[in-house]
Amino acid sequence: MGVHWRVKGGAPLAAAITVCIALTLTGCGGGGKKDNGTSQTTSSAAEKTAGSGGTSSSPTPDPTQTLAQIKGPGDITVTINSATRDSGGFVTVSGTLTNDGSKIFSAVDWKGTELAIQKSGPSVAGAVLVDEAGKKRYYVLRDTEGKCLCTMGLSLIKPGESRPIFAQFPAPPESTTRVQFQLPTMPTASIEISDSEG
Repeated sequence: MGVHWRVKGGAPLAAAITVCIALTLTGCGGGGKKDNGTSQTTSSAAEKTAGSGGTSSSPTPDPTQTLAQIKGPGDITVTINSATRDSGGFVTVSGTLTNDGSKIFSAVDWKGTELAIQKSGPSVAGAVLVDEAGKKRYYVLRDTEGKCLCTMGLSLIKPGESRPIFAQFPAPPESTTRVQFQLPTMPTASIEISDSEG
C-alpha cells in the first residue's frame, strides 16, 4: 500500500499486520443469508440498538410530520412522526420523547413487565401495536440476546431535553393501515402505517 515500517524484529510486526488484515476482512463481511428477510433484519437492527445504549442509532424522525402526540405523567410528551412498513415484514415506529416536566426522567416503566425483556433497561421495550380490526397485539421485536429492537438507554433525561425514539414490530397484514400505539403509563394513540419508499 506504499507504507513502509522500520521496526526491529520482523516477527512481532508480521503478527500485528496479520491481526490488522484479519480484523479488516471481518469488518467487511456481508452478514450471511437473509432467511426471507427476517433474521438478518433482526440481527442487524439488534446490533445497531445494542451499541451506545441504542440511542445513537435511532431512525431520525421526520419533524414535519406528526401522526400523534401523547402526554403522560410528569409532563412527558411522546410525538410519533412515522410508522413505516418495511419490505422485510416489519413496522418501525419513530418519534421523539420530550421531558416537559421539572424533574429528571428515566423510562424504567416503559420497558414493560415481562421478565424476558428486562435486560433492555430504561427503554420503549413495553410498547405494543394493537390491530383492533384483526384483534391482534404486536410486541416489540427482540434480538438473540433478548434485548428489544428499540431505543434503549432512556435514562437521566433532563427537563427540556428531547431524544429520538423508535421501536420495531412485526407488521400487521397489509390491509391494516391504522393501529393503536400503546406505551406503559401513557395514553393510547391511533397512528397510520405507511409503506416505505423504495
